[in-house]
Amino acid sequence: MRRVPSLLLSASLAAFWLLLNDSLAPTDLIVAALVAVVVPGLAAPLSPRGGPLRKPWVLIRLVLRVGGDVLASALQVGWGALRPHSPASSGLFVTVPLELRHPNALAALAVITTVVPGSIWSELAPDRSAVLLHVFGISDSAAYIEEFKARYERPLKEIFE
Repeated sequence: MRRVPSLLLSASLAAFWLLLNDSLAPTDLIVAALVAVVVPGLAAPLSPRGGPLRKPWVLIRLVLRVGGDVLASALQVGWGALRPHSPASSGLFVTVPLELRHPNALAALAVITTVVPGSIWSELAPDRSAVLLHVFGISDSAAYIEEFKARYERPLKEIFE
């Protein structure tokens, strides 16, 4: 007999099904149980493989750095919005060459890029050699690329590869 991939996910799906139907009728309980077993089984192949955490202190430093960058960028954007006659910020598309190849590291980099205000992950090259970012408020794309690689890509490379 196969094990249910995630007991917490299964329980959540069953509870959500029952809440949506607003019923504890026997048919709804049966369907909730089916949803709780079938959906996690179908979604299991989509789950990424876990890996060993190689350098936890680098991860902690990266999380703190990203948190600080999110806060600083949010304050900068807020300050720009509150000034009555601030010049409009222009955006640039920047292609950043990547050394990362691990799928989880690339996913983490995509999340980091999107979470920091002022930058958006636009496109990943098919061979994963570069990423196209849309960035607001920069004047020198070469300096931005080097800072991006130093702040985010290199720590992720240490953690995942």
